Amino acid sequence: MAEITMRDALTQALREELARDEAVFLMGEEVAEYQGAYKVTRGLLDEFGPKRIIDTPITELGFAGLGIGAAMAGLRPIVEFMTFNFSILATDQIINSAAKMLYMSGGQFKIPIVFRGPGGSAYQVSSQHSQALESWYAYFPGLKVVMPSTPADAKGLLKSAIRDDDPVIFIEQERMYGMKGEVPEDEDFTIPLGVAEVKREGTDATIVARSLMVPVALKAAEELEKDGVSCEVIDPRTIRPLDIDTIIASVKKTNRVVIAEESHPFCGVGAEISAQIAEHAFDYLDAPVKRVSGVDVPMPYAKNLEQLALPDFEKLIQAVREVSYL
Repeated sequence: MAEITMRDALTQALREELARDEAVFLMGEEVAEYQGAYKVTRGLLDEFGPKRIIDTPITELGFAGLGIGAAMAGLRPIVEFMTFNFSILATDQIINSAAKMLYMSGGQFKIPIVFRGPGGSAYQVSSQHSQALESWYAYFPGLKVVMPSTPADAKGLLKSAIRDDDPVIFIEQERMYGMKGEVPEDEDFTIPLGVAEVKREGTDATIVARSLMVPVALKAAEELEKDGVSCEVIDPRTIRPLDIDTIIASVKKTNRVVIAEESHPFCGVGAEISAQIAEHAFDYLDAPVKRVSGVDVPMPYAKNLEQLALPDFEKLIQAVREVSYL
């Protein structure tokens, strides 16, 4: 296996799926001539041409709708948002059309479309460009929501998303594009949607983390091991459908759980996981479920305030200590 960045793993997935299926095409702002705002689409225009790698105007609502229409007609569009913050402008099409069309048409129209791009906190881009929107999209039946935490997961999950017949929201953490990891070189390498992964085995506490919080959780688990606390780290990878069974199995083993996420705590994914743990594994808990999340405020611009607003290594360690009564 080669060690590559998450950016390159995503590019590999796009290139392989574009080559595998002529119905696949990519569209979005600056994806062609500029080769992507974050260079994920680098080289694709030269390889596949302007009919399949399409630069769009700055009209998220318009090109999202165009993609949905193309999916209804039998193509498999990949729509890139320069940032998922801009997808807010396209939510009428995503939620009222893409998510509902299969149901409202009585199964006549499948919508095989992927909406992908960076989300979550970036580096000092303030409150309008640092939002975590996964819980928003996961709320609506008909949408699948995916958040990879490693280059291998990014490649395998994106390939599965492109092949899926339902609309998929694929959120890449903006600060993870340069992170490296081993990625299988097999062009048929895929990871099924809706399957969590145990990133680290443990016996004393479960940490459920996603996206950027996964490497933070693994680092925290290593530090806690020095104090005799064995942490199991679980990455759901897919927010919807949620593999709650893997999480519940871990909670039944460790009897303690901390949920780590960048997003706001109120009505968040962590709140949903907490509720499901209470419903399915309450009698196994030796401590209340603890959540470590972003502070419930718009993201500050100032670097020192931004750091205070985000979950981090120290906050996660403290939460595990609290549920472990240390």
